[in-house]
Amino acid sequence: MTGSRAAIRYAKAILDMAQASGAAGQVNEDMALIASTIKDNTELSNFVNSPVVKAEAKEAALKEIFAATQNITQGLFHLLHENKRFEILPLIAEQYKAQFDVLNGVEVATVTTAIPLTDDLEAKVMAKIKEFSDKKITIKNIVDPAIIGGFILRIGDKQFNASVANRLTTLRRELSN
Repeated sequence: MTGSRAAIRYAKAILDMAQASGAAGQVNEDMALIASTIKDNTELSNFVNSPVVKAEAKEAALKEIFAATQNITQGLFHLLHENKRFEILPLIAEQYKAQFDVLNGVEVATVTTAIPLTDDLEAKVMAKIKEFSDKKITIKNIVDPAIIGGFILRIGDKQFNASVANRLTTLRRELSN
């Protein structure tokens, strides 16, 4: 994706500055807020990505919308204004979160299910996760009706496929042999 390398560099720089000032956790909360706000608000997303809107207007609007954020986050808005790179702000926020999690030993487990996770299914998934990893885990749920039922768990480069679609495929192979 265009700008992802730049987003990684910006995120690393922001994380370094936040660590030096002891505000890495607060900046992580800011980045989560920025990422979710831009993702959930199409008008704001279009505004940030618009080549027609002046960089000064983008900076002023973002500083007003995210007025309660840390000084480091506010400084990021100014830096993006100077470099005319506002379009990568959501990527920077995502990369910051990923790097912050790695720094704190948190691993993301991607769980694909046919329906949104229920408490019962989440408990089963967490039991399976404990077999794969002893790190702190954050669950990211992806809903894909094509798997019919069950779940597919991915942690790093490991995968556990307990989906109905996988079982049907396995059964089909066995019956055809």
